[in-house]
Amino acid sequence: MKKELDFVKDMFDKIAPRYDFLNRLLSLRQDIFWRTQMVKAAGLAPDSRILDVACGTCDVALEAFSRLRGRASVVGVDFSLGMLHLGKTKISGTKGIALVNGDALNLSFRPDTFDAVFIAFGIRNIMDRKGAVEEFYKVLKPGGRLAVLELSTPEKGILRRIYLAYFRKILPMIGSLFSKDDHAYSYLPESVLKFPSAVDFSKTIKAAGFRDIRFRPMSLGIVTLFVGIRQ
Repeated sequence: MKKELDFVKDMFDKIAPRYDFLNRLLSLRQDIFWRTQMVKAAGLAPDSRILDVACGTCDVALEAFSRLRGRASVVGVDFSLGMLHLGKTKISGTKGIALVNGDALNLSFRPDTFDAVFIAFGIRNIMDRKGAVEEFYKVLKPGGRLAVLELSTPEKGILRRIYLAYFRKILPMIGSLFSKDDHAYSYLPESVLKFPSAVDFSKTIKAAGFRDIRFRPMSLGIVTLFVGIRQ
């Protein structure tokens, strides 16, 4: 597991400089809409304390901070120093957002600290997903919300065939061309196809102790938003 973690970390360090550009290009800018919907689903109140896990270049942290018009305390955690370096540049001058180099399976925060925990496009890269969700539960306050945004696969029909063709052939080619990393964007479809169904992942969230769990497919099922409330 440690070897796999190091591989994923190194991969994100390498692609960090082109990460935002490729997210916009490969999703046709839908990633902005998806993150907006994720933050809205958390029902944030002014002066919330927010944790953004696998924060990458801080798009979710900035969206949450902007939504509350600066009346929030946001901590972004990521194990990739390359991503955090770019995130630090993006949040420059923004008071209220702090960045930490850390691991989702070993969060260095006291229990009952946060009103909301976000993780966007990061949970599929964690093999021990149940362990990660249990960590999220621990650092949330009672009544706090977990919001997970993840790529998914349309279940059936011609859309699934078209999507899989794009995902397996076209996306890796474009990603490799711009990121100069031959493996990163072939790893992406592999990791998405191995991710459990929405129903099964909802069970993982429930097993960690969350209640009122719901999930919402978006953009014809190519991403899914999960929300749960800490008991």
